[in-house]
Amino acid sequence: MEKEEAAQYKIVVTRKAEVYFYELAEFMYKNMTTGRAEEIIMELQKTVLSLSSLFLRGSIEKNLKGEGQEFRFLLLKRTPRAQIKVVYYVDELSKTVFVTDFFPTEKDPKQLKERRP
Repeated sequence: MEKEEAAQYKIVVTRKAEVYFYELAEFMYKNMTTGRAEEIIMELQKTVLSLSSLFLRGSIEKNLKGEGQEFRFLLLKRTPRAQIKVVYYVDELSKTVFVTDFFPTEKDPKQLKERRP
């Protein structure tokens, strides 16, 4: 029996999410060793790329319920006490995953609504 191939969805990082990514990268380069900052950035990139086939594995983002889309997130550990939420939603019609935010968990979760696309 042949293995079924997982669906491959297109990934789009919104312009706002791109800005948040670069702000976060700049913060990490200023506050961490270069090696650790690069390691986290590579992990973020791998996480985003993995969404092309594993887009439903993220948890529902409760802070964005009722915002027109079913937003999900994946967590990436930055330090023992700080994580980054990769926030996204899936458009089944266009088979596209839209990454909308790279949100540091030490920020007030209410800010997610302000930062939404």
